[in-house]
Amino acid sequence: MGLRREAIGLREVLFQSITAMAPAAAVAASIPSGAAFAGGSLPLAVLVALVACLFTASCVAELARRLPAAGSVATYAAQGLHPTVGFLVGWGYVFVEALVPPLLLLQLGFTTAGTLHQEWPSYPEDLWWPWAVAGALVIAAAGYFGVRASARFGTILGAFEVLVLLVFAVWLIVRAGGDNTLSVFGTSHTAKGYEGIGGVFAGSVYTVLAFAGFEAAAPLAEETKDPRRTMHRAVLGAALAIGLFYVVTTYAMTVYFGPDRFAGFGASGAASWEGVARASYGLFWVLVFLAVVNSTVANANACANVSTRTAFAFARIKVFPALFARLHPRHLSPVAGVLVQAVVAVAVMLGLGLYYDPVTAFLLLATVIVTVVIGVYIVVNAACTGYFLRRSRESFSPVKHLLFPLLGIAAFVPALLTAAGLPVFDFVSTLSAPVSYAGPIVGVWMAAGVVVLLVLLRRRPGRIAETARVHLDDAPAPDPRPNGAVQQ
Repeated sequence: MGLRREAIGLREVLFQSITAMAPAAAVAASIPSGAAFAGGSLPLAVLVALVACLFTASCVAELARRLPAAGSVATYAAQGLHPTVGFLVGWGYVFVEALVPPLLLLQLGFTTAGTLHQEWPSYPEDLWWPWAVAGALVIAAAGYFGVRASARFGTILGAFEVLVLLVFAVWLIVRAGGDNTLSVFGTSHTAKGYEGIGGVFAGSVYTVLAFAGFEAAAPLAEETKDPRRTMHRAVLGAALAIGLFYVVTTYAMTVYFGPDRFAGFGASGAASWEGVARASYGLFWVLVFLAVVNSTVANANACANVSTRTAFAFARIKVFPALFARLHPRHLSPVAGVLVQAVVAVAVMLGLGLYYDPVTAFLLLATVIVTVVIGVYIVVNAACTGYFLRRSRESFSPVKHLLFPLLGIAAFVPALLTAAGLPVFDFVSTLSAPVSYAGPIVGVWMAAGVVVLLVLLRRRPGRIAETARVHLDDAPAPDPRPNGAVQQ
């Protein structure tokens, strides 16, 4: 028994990637971090980041079309480079994708509690955890009822957040009136000390991080109709659509707020999306707040799908414990993985959030996650070239399968250094404790992966080779049940 075949279509997998990028949260919290460098030229920085991310999205889409598998990036690396690389990619990927739900639940908790405290001071600002736990229960329920339930849930949430921010953006553009200007797509409004193209480059590095998640449709390949065609369209479509969404919303806020003042724009206070909404959007600021909260839940839901499917793929080939391959008899969801994911999410969220505070815990987890995910993107770019040179030479394109991967790697290396806090560039700040613990945490996990890899290579080398297997290419086994009855 495998995952439910052909359960979802293009719309659901498209929003799987869209919600994994958390567009509303990215617009309100992530992208404004680039304003300190790009200033009022941030729309240009976002456009540069979009072009850069499309190189990697193209590589993922090409591999997803050829290798539709729940193992996704692990399978791509195994086929394009080597099964041992595929194992380590999957080992790191399932780890950080399992940490995304607690990350987003922390944001859900402190955003909701902070807003309620601001509106009603009698509500304790530090009473954030009930909201986070409630979010965890909702996500676990969606995952339990199978991919149709979780994917359609994500579609509804994703459509809501995108629509709210787009309506607000149009309203801001209209209100800006004569202040609308294409000069924000030039270098004349960069922040002081980061003049010219250098400021735009610095801003684009921070903006690139807002695109993480565009590949999240790929692990649902085995549950998708016409996966080769659908995965290709979903990955590229999500990256392009949300990239343009980022450009439009950032442009709208920049011209409304004022390009020459935009270097002081941030994620909170009066000079933020919520601050502007409160001041100029009347009671409708509540919709902007709900869009951001909605975005955290949708993102957590999407990444729970990714982590459980990747764990299922590894358990199926007996690299992970068999528990993770256990499916619900009716919903065909990886029910044991869903339960483990929920327990991990609540434990990590409460453990770190109560030991430090929810914001500090959020920053620590975000650093761990982004560091590994960007590393995975770099490896997948290389795997794209390797796959088409080694296994599909007749389809090799110098542009799509060599130039684009090289440009994708070039775009993500600065983002990796920035996420890790390595001060190679003057705009990168070193990390302070406990956020600086992210590097050792990643190092310990990957070292453990190397140990497991060596043990498996010595005792069960065939299991590592199985990371390259595309199960959809296997001939279906004969149905042992009378008359081929379908299990309900």
